[in-house]
Amino acid sequence: MKKLLLPIVLASATTIVSCQGKGKPSEPSAKEEKPNTSYKPAFQGQTRITPVKTTTAYNVEVLNKDLGKPWGIINLPDGRFLITEKSGFINVVSTDGKQVSKIEGFPKVDDKGQGGMLDVALDPDFATNNMIFFVFSEPFGDGNLTSVAKGKLSADLKNISEVKVIFRATPSYDGDKHYGSRLQFDKDGNLFVSTGERSDKETRVYAQKTDNYLGKILKITKDGKPAPGNPFIGKDGYKPEIYAFGIRSPQGLAMDDKGQLWDIEMGPRGGDEINLIQPGKNYGWGDVTYGIEYSGEKINNGTTQKEGTEQPVYYWDPVVSPSGVTFYTGNIEEWKNNLFIACLSGKHINRIVMKDNKVVGEERLLLDQKERFRDVLNGSDGNLYGITDSGKLYKVSKK
Repeated sequence: MKKLLLPIVLASATTIVSCQGKGKPSEPSAKEEKPNTSYKPAFQGQTRITPVKTTTAYNVEVLNKDLGKPWGIINLPDGRFLITEKSGFINVVSTDGKQVSKIEGFPKVDDKGQGGMLDVALDPDFATNNMIFFVFSEPFGDGNLTSVAKGKLSADLKNISEVKVIFRATPSYDGDKHYGSRLQFDKDGNLFVSTGERSDKETRVYAQKTDNYLGKILKITKDGKPAPGNPFIGKDGYKPEIYAFGIRSPQGLAMDDKGQLWDIEMGPRGGDEINLIQPGKNYGWGDVTYGIEYSGEKINNGTTQKEGTEQPVYYWDPVVSPSGVTFYTGNIEEWKNNLFIACLSGKHINRIVMKDNKVVGEERLLLDQKERFRDVLNGSDGNLYGITDSGKLYKVSKK
């Protein structure tokens, strides 16, 4: 196949778009918004928590405005970024955002609707093997599905080779929504994968069924096999890769400093959730939710609690449409170990303060930008980064 020589793309000069100083009034909070339902939370602090306000002064900069449709962002060991592009490839972006080059050699994606090239993760042994893992919506059978693949980056980061799909979240379905999907390695080098239930009512039931991979948190090895110690290995009626189930549309997955796994997922109309994921647990969808159908109808007669299902640690009504998430360990002291969430319909970066696995504060940052934030990154340089559906790369740094 003929190779295309792609020019390096130069972004426009860095733009400082906002400076937040000490004492600036806090942005509007969920407490001021009218909920979609009159459902009562299961416990105090499960929703509409007291707003908090950052006191440290910080800068907000746009490093690049022309990244197309970015979906996931991670750091390379040298500080450069790998940023996935929904249409089916990954860009290498310089630390200042000004140089962008495309990696060639990825498999075909189905980028209709919510599909495309989604998340990316470095192999824990990347320094010695140059391998990356990525998740994408793969044309398959009569439809498509969420697939996890791995491949080796060339030394010049221009190509990927030895590409192999290691896992497919069957069954295939002819739809264009709720693929998930984020990737998160644990300390043992096993890979968590989040999958959506594909949105439609006919597939919604799969989230509660354990003979399939839709609406699940999966845990696999680097070869795509069930991770040792998975809760359902050897149990009849359960796929052995399943770690947890009852999941709706999980575009956020992150691990905290204690090694605990957190899933942030979009609810229907109302009912976006933060979940602490534990092995073998059922997180309720589509039997239990604090949201309602987009039509306004109740879901399962308005059931918000059910024996055998886990309650969300926190939920939003109305929704913020949470996507990528990260735990912050950077240069702003008061943000340390806070959870940062890229919000789409909410058009902000959400800061969640937790204590003993409970939410104790919420702040809505960068509302003035009016951007649909798709992913956030706890940068290796101690700064916070975000990417938007409009193709921007943001940097948030201590002033």
